[in-house]
Amino acid sequence: MASEHSGAAGDPSALALKILVAGGFGVGKTTLVGAVSEIRPLRTEELLSQAGQLVDDTDGVDQKVTTTVAMDFGRITIRSGLSLYLFGTPGQDRFWFLWDELSQGALGAVVLADTRRLEDCFPAVDYFEHRRIPFVVAVNCFAGARNHDADDVGRALDLDHGTPVVLCDARDRNSGKEVLIRLVEYAGRMHTARLLDSVG
Repeated sequence: MASEHSGAAGDPSALALKILVAGGFGVGKTTLVGAVSEIRPLRTEELLSQAGQLVDDTDGVDQKVTTTVAMDFGRITIRSGLSLYLFGTPGQDRFWFLWDELSQGALGAVVLADTRRLEDCFPAVDYFEHRRIPFVVAVNCFAGARNHDADDVGRALDLDHGTPVVLCDARDRNSGKEVLIRLVEYAGRMHTARLLDSVG
């Protein structure tokens, strides 16, 4: 589930983990990757077209003018010898064919959620649950959105018991880093439990 790469300082023992950032259209995936990345993030954004407006639901994100068409990519060092490679997935269903490729070798995923459009993250939740990829739900707290606590969101999404739900601000580096740390800890526990089950 993890791959070893030489770190920025050339440390051959450095560990790099692949993390997906998923969720609905306009929920803040590109923003999160850009906020936490210590390198200039790779973005594959295109302007929204009139043709796209016929198939993309822009209710609640009327001011959005671009969309990710392949992926976003960034990197963050959590601690010495441990880096996360972040792959932001496209949100529209017409690009979901890319998800299978992007999810290969992923340690886990962050599913970003917007409580104003909570139903938009159902496909991502279903995707990772069915493939048994550990994930956390990160509620991006938009200005003007009604406040909900993490337990309420977890119940509304009918998450498997123990799946973490955290509140965050995708624009804030420290907030995004805390989400990623929570995911790494949770995914580590899940993978360890599965390993023990397989040898038990």
